[in-house]
Amino acid sequence: MDNNTEMKKFTTVNFLNLALGFLGLQFAWQMRIALSEPVTSGLGASPLLYSLIWLAGPFSGMVVQPIIGILSDNTKSRFGRRRPYLLGGALITALALWAFPHSAGISDIIGKLFHINMPAWGGLLIAAIMIWIIDACINIAQGPYRSLIPDVVPKEQHAQANSYISLSIGLGSVIAMVIAPALKYFFNYQMSIPAQFVMAGIAFALAMIWTCMMIKEKSTLQDNNAKQLTIPEVDNEIKKDGFWKSMKEFFLLSPEVSKICTMQFFTWIGMMCLLIYITPFVMHTVYNIPDVAANPIAQNLKDTAQNYALICLAAFNLVCFLVAIPIGNLANKFGNKKVHIISMLSMIIAYLGLAIFKTNAFAVLCFMALSGIGWASVCALPFAMLSKYIKPGTEGSVMGIFNIFIAGPQVFVCTLVGWFINASVISVNGNINHHYEYTFYIGALCLLAAVFVTNMIKEK
Repeated sequence: MDNNTEMKKFTTVNFLNLALGFLGLQFAWQMRIALSEPVTSGLGASPLLYSLIWLAGPFSGMVVQPIIGILSDNTKSRFGRRRPYLLGGALITALALWAFPHSAGISDIIGKLFHINMPAWGGLLIAAIMIWIIDACINIAQGPYRSLIPDVVPKEQHAQANSYISLSIGLGSVIAMVIAPALKYFFNYQMSIPAQFVMAGIAFALAMIWTCMMIKEKSTLQDNNAKQLTIPEVDNEIKKDGFWKSMKEFFLLSPEVSKICTMQFFTWIGMMCLLIYITPFVMHTVYNIPDVAANPIAQNLKDTAQNYALICLAAFNLVCFLVAIPIGNLANKFGNKKVHIISMLSMIIAYLGLAIFKTNAFAVLCFMALSGIGWASVCALPFAMLSKYIKPGTEGSVMGIFNIFIAGPQVFVCTLVGWFINASVISVNGNINHHYEYTFYIGALCLLAAVFVTNMIKEK
């Protein structure tokens, strides 16, 4: 839409249609978060190597989202600016999700096709490539998705729209996490890891197709070009002006934008301490399982620990789902800043509880649930704060650049925190293990820094 006056007010059904695609995106993303460690450790990855493989996410976020954001702002298509990227990202991600748990088999097939002896780490290399593809393509879809909100939703409903996105993030994650444990509990059937990745790919593709069908963008083709252009075409302006001009304009939006970015930087160091390490924390600290790469263990014990990690993530995301809409309503009444600070403080308490009560499985579950309050706020309110400074026509580039302050901190976690955990070795019955609980102390400290910066923001 060209301006806010042309936008129709969104109904509940419109919001649900808008949010469904993000539900599918989060379904896929949570499966990648929860089960990538069991796949890579089974292929021989150490804690440090696992962390380095996670660099796929931040690097693709820092590079892909800003570029795709600028491209989508300047894309001309009969399907709109954002939808070509939403569909393309979802479909390629679905294929990569299917391939990822079959990395060892794909390595063997490549060796046979080209008559070469693939190295022992060939499967791990293929797995790393698949993770990079998954993360890059999720970012291709995610950046334009956030930009779709200011494109089609009236400005006074932006906080509400972002709350529905938080709701979909929570619900999609809960569904993804509970299916395998529920099948085991009710039917004594253990769903395989490859089957769970296939399920995630199908869910992502179908949900995104639905949203693209139901949410109509205004065509960006001019009438005299409508018959000639059937694929996205980018204006020459992006070639002349480029990324650096967009960066300069981004920081000139308002002095408060720099504070919001700093807040995001510290927030996402803290967030990734949980998202990257929660599954190995549950497996190796809560269940006291030694390093799988160095010490093969019974499959049933591994399945039990994996399922409990999924349950913990389900509790985390269930609370996010339950409080997403109330947080949006409270933010409308009391302001984004106050609600966000309280939510972040609850997450700090949860992190400290996880680290202190690390061997109590029920306590870990409860503190994971508590941290879901902060997660709901992180998924919505920083974007609501930033959206007040976005100029029409720059939504994609602004959200893409903003993502640098989400993706960049992850490099810190994947390298320095990963190295620190890898070096923090302990012995469990003569076997190697690591102090994964240290990540939550680091995360709590960074979230506290984010709270201090948030308190300095002057809301528009």
